[in-house]
Amino acid sequence: MTPQLATAPDSELIQASSAPVGRAERITAIDSLRGFALLGILLMNIVAMGMYGAAYDDPTVTGGATGANLWTWIVMHVLAEGKMRCLFSMVFGASVILLTSRLESRRDAADIYYRRTLWLLLFGIVHAYLLWLGDILYPYALCGLVLFPFRKMSAKGLLIIGAILLVLNSGVYVANGFHERETIQNGIAAEQAAKQGKKLTDKQETAKADYERWRKFNRPTAEELKKDADEWRGNPLSVIKARAKLVSFFHSLPYYNPGNWDIWCMMFIGMALLKTGVLLGERSYRFYAMLVLIGYGIGLPLNSYTAWVIVRSNFDPVVHSFANSTYDLGRLSIALGHLGVIMLLAKGGWFRWLMAPLGAVGQMAFSNYIFQSIVTAFIFTGYGFALYGKLQRYQLYYVVAAIWIVQLIISPIWLRHFRFGPLEWGWRSLTYWKRQPMRIA
Repeated sequence: MTPQLATAPDSELIQASSAPVGRAERITAIDSLRGFALLGILLMNIVAMGMYGAAYDDPTVTGGATGANLWTWIVMHVLAEGKMRCLFSMVFGASVILLTSRLESRRDAADIYYRRTLWLLLFGIVHAYLLWLGDILYPYALCGLVLFPFRKMSAKGLLIIGAILLVLNSGVYVANGFHERETIQNGIAAEQAAKQGKKLTDKQETAKADYERWRKFNRPTAEELKKDADEWRGNPLSVIKARAKLVSFFHSLPYYNPGNWDIWCMMFIGMALLKTGVLLGERSYRFYAMLVLIGYGIGLPLNSYTAWVIVRSNFDPVVHSFANSTYDLGRLSIALGHLGVIMLLAKGGWFRWLMAPLGAVGQMAFSNYIFQSIVTAFIFTGYGFALYGKLQRYQLYYVVAAIWIVQLIISPIWLRHFRFGPLEWGWRSLTYWKRQPMRIA
């Protein structure tokens, strides 16, 4: 399966068939990018899948913070953390344009779009509670609900919205830094006053309770870590209960919370990049080479600097929060560098032995995403081997490598016989409320 680049302009895309997309219509440069992002997302998800959640940002909590473990954190901070999710969000935004362009001639275009999105919402809820607390399907569907009216906006307008959200997010990280510092300082002061036998005011009692909640998550004791591990290694009901406590919190956040700004930001940018042909591989080799040079030229030194600052502070949470003021700029620049590399490879037809399987993984992104969750849930929780908390940080990536190999091998084989991945087929059939053809004649 050789990567083929779509060269159709916007006008041709808009006039395209309104039926579900077929194999011949696949824009496999985007598929390869989606596959790359999907595999890359597991680099970060694996940490929270295999060990205590706070270790995601702070390896001193558990899993090791020296030697190979420290270098693993540094490399992921510079090249992967947030960057793969950024790419995935951009491709999701682009898919909104691709889908609605095919539907413009249909009266039920909005019905199809929202039915598709609401089914994704339901899949996300089930996935989050049963398999993976860091599920992205539910928030993607929530954010996708507002994208339909923006489908015809100019690329410039979409980029402006994305840029505004990016700046706002940076401000949120700075505000979080001040809030976290205040929580720690006031909480410690209240605890010291209590130890001295002083009667605490209502404000001090609140500060003490807030700090204790912060400490339990960010600085758990050995006993608290053991209790957490026992829940995740317990029977399936214990695992679901442990997951539900966290998922219910995430799902109860306001619709306008900054976590959604993060997603909207990159979705709007992705919609703009699709409209300008960047995600279609229509730009010149020089353009993509410059994207690589500028993206990595900004992102690598910036993210390396923040990694150095955080490590030097011994992963001080306040320092980390303030360092995140450059988070979105750093992850977007690296993501654009990754995008440029993938587009150059697809455009030039290079490394076809890798690009073709990546495209197949991308075509089956939904199925492969759930597959990752099923396998890791079985490996780490009481559903199966119960290895949660038993591996060091660097050892988690042996699991990642094994899953990558399986998906890169199986996905092309599956697509030789079937039009879609199994979950993609189900999603399409539910979206169009009609059973879709599955086998290739």
